[in-house]
Amino acid sequence: MVEGFVCVAAVSPELKVGDPTYNASRIEAAARETADRGARIICFPELSLTGYTCGDLFLQDSLLAHAKEALIQLVANSEGREEIVIVGLPFSYGGKLYNVAAVYSDGLLHGLVPKTHIPNYGEFYELRHFTPADKPNIYVSFPVRENEFFEDVPFGTALLFECEDEPELLFAVEICEDLWAAESPSTTHARAGAKIIFNLSAGNEVIGKAAYRRLLVSSQSGRLICGYVYANAGFGESSTDMVFSGHSIIGENGVILAEAPPFSEDVILSEIDLRGLSHDRRYMNSFRVHDSAGLEYETVFFSQKRASDAEGDHRSGKVVSINKTKNADSGGLFRHIDPHPFVPANVAERSERCEEILNMQSAGLTKRLRYTDSESAVIGISGGLDSTLALLVTARAVKAAEKSLDSIVAITMPGFGTTDATKGNAHKLCDALGVPLLEIDIRASVTEHLNSIGHDLEQHDVVFENAQARVRTLVLMDVANQRNGLVVGTGDLSELALGWSTYNGDHMSMYGVNAGVPKTLVRHIIRYVADSEPALADVLEDIIGTPVSPELLPPDEGRISQKTEEIIGPYELHDFFLYHMVRWGREPEVILSLARSAFSGKGRNVDADVGHYDEETLRNWLKVFYRRFFMSQFKRSALPDGPKIGSVSLSPRGDWRMPSDAEVSGWLRELQ
Repeated sequence: MVEGFVCVAAVSPELKVGDPTYNASRIEAAARETADRGARIICFPELSLTGYTCGDLFLQDSLLAHAKEALIQLVANSEGREEIVIVGLPFSYGGKLYNVAAVYSDGLLHGLVPKTHIPNYGEFYELRHFTPADKPNIYVSFPVRENEFFEDVPFGTALLFECEDEPELLFAVEICEDLWAAESPSTTHARAGAKIIFNLSAGNEVIGKAAYRRLLVSSQSGRLICGYVYANAGFGESSTDMVFSGHSIIGENGVILAEAPPFSEDVILSEIDLRGLSHDRRYMNSFRVHDSAGLEYETVFFSQKRASDAEGDHRSGKVVSINKTKNADSGGLFRHIDPHPFVPANVAERSERCEEILNMQSAGLTKRLRYTDSESAVIGISGGLDSTLALLVTARAVKAAEKSLDSIVAITMPGFGTTDATKGNAHKLCDALGVPLLEIDIRASVTEHLNSIGHDLEQHDVVFENAQARVRTLVLMDVANQRNGLVVGTGDLSELALGWSTYNGDHMSMYGVNAGVPKTLVRHIIRYVADSEPALADVLEDIIGTPVSPELLPPDEGRISQKTEEIIGPYELHDFFLYHMVRWGREPEVILSLARSAFSGKGRNVDADVGHYDEETLRNWLKVFYRRFFMSQFKRSALPDGPKIGSVSLSPRGDWRMPSDAEVSGWLRELQ
């Protein structure tokens, strides 16, 4: 595995109905080619050795014998190969015929899993030929070579396949209709601990079925917090009245990772994030992992070591081998690692997300205004991104609270670092919105304060900077008292993570509307408003293009001299680090590895809007992130109320409870 990611594949090769010998040759070739591309577990469709549409040919002994011979040959030919392969075939046992999935690798047949739910409606009449899985696990004798029998091949639905050296790699199998049934075996599999479900399917196409199939895979993987690999039969199965499309899907925890569009016959590969799934199963205490429905699961173990090197009998059936993911063409993962995980890449989805966030922010503020019976909303306007978003939200909120825009008290407070550009944008924005703006110069107040404590005005240190932030907060609070109002906070989620605020300065407010919005998303929300409201477009675009800065140090020839991202690092990196640390609980080295994939500028993650960073730069800013995140918890512990927006929240009353004096050294040691 690569950092807890295991590469899986769904393959739907060209088949001939009723010709197991031909089909086995196609399966073997496709499995080898897919494994050479890096796939570790490869799933083929339902009844892929014979074809699904054989009808009454399933009652012919010749077809059943040829299918068994084909599987024997596949298993034998897999010796020395390390990929796990899952294929479908009809299997006769105890005078009954079962629709089964066979799991094998490296010359070993690990198990046979029968189909539980047999459809017998519409175009399906499987009960004419097949018996549903109807008993606990048993063992069957299966010939794997001439004059050699495998006495202990497990046969049953309660089977788990687990890697001895990587116990997080634990998977199970169900077949086609099992997913569509009300009580799917995958539910029991997941509760027994399976992290990945493989589904061998032969679902024909009718109008609307592809969308429903996609929804099923997405929802099942989300409900079960698992990876779900759905390998569907291709158009080679098409016969008589049914058409098949090869619509295969790989889902994970409610998200579709890869999909072969109907009639494309594409091989799809992606990685399942096993550690991420483990994290979410631990996090969601409503998810219970245990044997259910009275079934006792049998676990078939396989090993990371080569079978020939394993202790004991190579043919014991208990130790097999698998390969490591080797995506040589990309130098990383097959799945796309989103460099901006908080920002939807799809424009339509991003617009929808921006509108939803604006509604959530304004709804929270509207409630607070009404509950406190506030006559005004007081907000400091700098001409920067965060205060701009907060003002846009406040304008929505006062309208929802049935107040006029005059109830907003916008205040711009020029200090020692304020530039004409940002102050001008503050005025332009308020004019465009129709919001009254007060200008209160704080330089005299700050000067008097610094003189009173004996601080040299030429000493531009943290005292010089924070005095300005605290005086601004003092002004806002006192004006709010004058106007029977409340102060709207402007700080965003990224600043909370990094502690980029002045304690009891801009850190404090009576409701922080941006507390759940990361910096990388703030820009897009403002751009969304600019696109939606032409009257605001010019000033908003100018604000978006202005470097992020607290403007607490004197300008350099009229230009901003204090650029935040030059001091603490690029926000796109810190938001990436924040997402993977808090949302997924990932280790520092894993985050660094994912950052390489996302920001390398190579392979699958090339994006013109994404910065490219070398190893040293990524490691350096990740260290900065951890140091600042840990030492700033005391600020978050005293955080004002603000709306939770997404899956990452740092509210001490909601999602994130961390001791203010926790030690960061263990995390930093991993990055040395």
